[in-house]
Amino acid sequence: MQTNLLLLTVFIPILGSFFLPIAGRISKNFRNHLALAFVAASFLLSLIILPGVLAGKTIIFTKFLPLGFNFVLYADGLAVFMSLVSSLVSAIVVLYSFGYISHYDDQNEYYFMVVLFLGSMLGLVFSANLIFLYLFWEATAIVSWRLIGFFREKNHVLKADKAFLVTVFGALVMLLGFINLYQQTGSFDLLVIKDGLKMQAASSLAVALIMAGILSKSATLPFHTWLPDAGVAPSPVTALLHAAVLVKIGVYVYARLFVATLNVEQFWHTAIPLICGASALVSAGAALIETDLKRVIAYSTVSQIAFIFLGLSIGNIIGLAGGLLYILMHGLAKAGLFLCAGIIEQKTKVRDITRLGGLIQTMPLTAAAFILCAFSVMGIPPLGGFFSKYMVMAGAFNSGNLLIAFTFLVGAVMTILYLFRAFNLVFLGEPKTEPVKEGEPVMVFCVALLAFLSLAAGIFIYYPDKVVGTIVQQIALIK
Repeated sequence: MQTNLLLLTVFIPILGSFFLPIAGRISKNFRNHLALAFVAASFLLSLIILPGVLAGKTIIFTKFLPLGFNFVLYADGLAVFMSLVSSLVSAIVVLYSFGYISHYDDQNEYYFMVVLFLGSMLGLVFSANLIFLYLFWEATAIVSWRLIGFFREKNHVLKADKAFLVTVFGALVMLLGFINLYQQTGSFDLLVIKDGLKMQAASSLAVALIMAGILSKSATLPFHTWLPDAGVAPSPVTALLHAAVLVKIGVYVYARLFVATLNVEQFWHTAIPLICGASALVSAGAALIETDLKRVIAYSTVSQIAFIFLGLSIGNIIGLAGGLLYILMHGLAKAGLFLCAGIIEQKTKVRDITRLGGLIQTMPLTAAAFILCAFSVMGIPPLGGFFSKYMVMAGAFNSGNLLIAFTFLVGAVMTILYLFRAFNLVFLGEPKTEPVKEGEPVMVFCVALLAFLSLAAGIFIYYPDKVVGTIVQQIALIK
């Protein structure tokens, strides 16, 4: 029964996505609601699976194939948590798209790609064979390439090509790391690799090669520049790319491989926070001087991803719990910011924050949602982002590396500065554009929902904290 639920969680969006272009020929509304149903089904199925895996059960589906390329799906607390976050935000993004994408051509392709994107993500999350993990990883790259270049303008296509090339070449380097692990253990199956390396650290060459792929996908310095350029995509796409799905693939694979499965040399517990500290400061500095609203939020994502890596890499319990909690809180709040930016862009036709102003007078709901989501990203209590950021910073201080802790503290202060700057220029002061109204009701509802969830996740922090606490305990027990 549980195995069937796991298979449905992954394959409903993958297989369902191929029916959407057909449904679109029958009725646009039918196609839209079918897309939402496929995504929501994965969320609900993950929710059903969650209590069992938190109680310590694992769900494994194995299809033996030649040459060690076994198709293995493995559901534990970490995988199901990531599935829940991805499918929740994806469902809200699909609902938002009902209003946003209705003005554009190629809607059948859009919904097909968005739902397939989530299915590929879930396939990756539950894969316990490195070859299939790599295949799903590359599937997300192909789909995101099409989505980033959705409007087909020459400049947009070039930026989509850039994102594709950076992430695909990074993935090829990562594949070499997987092959190196195979040479060490004789298997691509994570459970076999884990048993084979239980008493020794993974090869530093394998770790370095895999980290190159992870950092490229997660848009971390020096591979970060493709992500702000991806802002040419439709706003719901940028919400998917920047919030819960694409850039979180890297941090998930890091957690799966280097936290929950393999032991690594102590050197990496120092090197990764240093790389991510530099990434956090450089991208925050870029956000402080950027004038394109979506690029400001994109640079913010690069900076906040560094905080997640910090929590996962410093090697203590509170940091790890904070890093996992950060994935949820950042996903909700950052999706809200991008979707607010989409409303502003559609209504004003302007993305330059120096040419905006006074929108709080005519778009008060969007303004309220924006500032609440911004507060969460800043780490202002009682928003959910406060607790995740506090735990990551506490973990950094507890690790004894005060230089790293201070670096990220500076990054946290810069986060407050650039988000307040954006809010001030866009919503306060005198209007600089023609009077506009709130966005489509469904779009405003979605940003309000994400703002509410960011607030509720902080007020009721006991529940998400209990979930990530249980996941961390499971990881500690199996290591």
